[in-house]
Amino acid sequence: MSNFLIPAAYAQSAGGGGAGSSLMSFLPFIGVFVIMYFLMIRPQQQKQKQLQNELKSLRRGDRIVTAGGIIGIVQKSRDDSQEIEVEIAPNVRVMVLRSTVTTVLTSTAKPANDVADAKK
Repeated sequence: MSNFLIPAAYAQSAGGGGAGSSLMSFLPFIGVFVIMYFLMIRPQQQKQKQLQNELKSLRRGDRIVTAGGIIGIVQKSRDDSQEIEVEIAPNVRVMVLRSTVTTVLTSTAKPANDVADAKK
């Protein structure tokens, strides 16, 4: 009859491990999220911010690429308008939205450390 209670004693678990073990089980997930943030999310945010700054400073003569893959040269750009006029071939101009510009290939802005002006 005493052998009847032995399997029940083995089936019972020991006391709870406490809050420390549950924190340790979540540490790998937290670590993966932190790594993904710094390797994927943060660089994308910086790239998006840089593109927004380039779009705000578009000027005549800048070469751009649109979302449709069209490469052109900016002919007219106003700061208060979302539309820009782009020349895609000689005497062929189209109006596109600033939001469709994906890349600014060349900019007409002067570099910040232009030494030619400093010598004058």
